[in-house]
Amino acid sequence: MAARAFVTHPRIYAPPTPLAAAIDQVEAWLESPSLVLFAESDAHWRTLRETLLGGKISGPQVHDARIAALCLQHGVRELWSADRDFGRFPVLAVANPLVA
Repeated sequence: MAARAFVTHPRIYAPPTPLAAAIDQVEAWLESPSLVLFAESDAHWRTLRETLLGGKISGPQVHDARIAALCLQHGVRELWSADRDFGRFPVLAVANPLVA
């Protein structure tokens, strides 16, 4: 889960969340009966390839393309993120939940 990488990062948060607390939080989310985990399907490579080519993606943005492809595979049409890089994927609407 990427959330652990951010909340435990000392250059992002001062002080960062202790790893044990971050792991406990993820485990609490995983216990939620309404949680749905996305995974690659047989169509994943085709969707990811189209997303990579359509967004002219390279380098670290490949991870963003993977997230976008997973969303598209699972019928997600709007992603809430403060990361402006997701704007490179026009087939996926992006809303920044931190901006009114």
